[in-house]
Amino acid sequence: MSGHSKWSTIKHKKGAADAKRGQLFTKLSREIMIAAKQGDPNPDLNFRLRLAVDNAKSLNMPKDNIERAISKGSGVGSDTVTLEEITYEAYGPGGIGIIIQTLTDNKNRTAAEVRSQLTRSGGNLAGTGSVSWNFEQKGIINLRVIDGDEEEIALDIVDNGAEDFEIIDKSIHVTATYEKFSEIKSKIETIEGIEITEADLALVPNTTTMLNDKEGTQTLKLIETLEDLDDVSKVFSNADFSEKSINDFEN
Repeated sequence: MSGHSKWSTIKHKKGAADAKRGQLFTKLSREIMIAAKQGDPNPDLNFRLRLAVDNAKSLNMPKDNIERAISKGSGVGSDTVTLEEITYEAYGPGGIGIIIQTLTDNKNRTAAEVRSQLTRSGGNLAGTGSVSWNFEQKGIINLRVIDGDEEEIALDIVDNGAEDFEIIDKSIHVTATYEKFSEIKSKIETIEGIEITEADLALVPNTTTMLNDKEGTQTLKLIETLEDLDDVSKVFSNADFSEKSINDFEN
């Protein structure tokens, strides 16, 4: 898990900038659409859709936008959109592994855009399995403690089946296995004095690679550039960053 919480902090800061550009709602809509397409259009019966809807609500996406995205994904109405999930594996600065998840209606355009950004940053696309062998799908839940002791709350969550946790200030970063994610999220929702700020599926590296300051800053810029692409939904890497590279990136 080394390096993950650092990137999570950066991701939240970047999320606010995305929202100002309106790009975030487009990405949220696509995630809702693909979840509705692959399962039941009722969020109560479709865990992936419930995650997507909950995250959209937490980022103040209007109810009408959410309902419209569900309708498009489930094939209701005349304005349905066909989206395809495509995952790219790549190598970045310092030889790190990068996984780029996309939702697209034009795979040729998406492939060209992803390849272009990687090339500009000294990276390159890799074959299927070259990078993904080092990652496991996990459930990630970030929550803010409003009232109570963070350590006690975190230990209680672990007692209820969570795999691991990390406390940063008044926030708790919880990791759960894919199989127990839905159950643990439901249990956390019953805890008083906390607020879930993010709950999603993530690809977590089993081993990480510490980058030097220059490579770290370069990688953070690459990840940001990739996430700015309209068709890219999520980017994961096994990079670990120095404090200096994070500060240089943020400034």
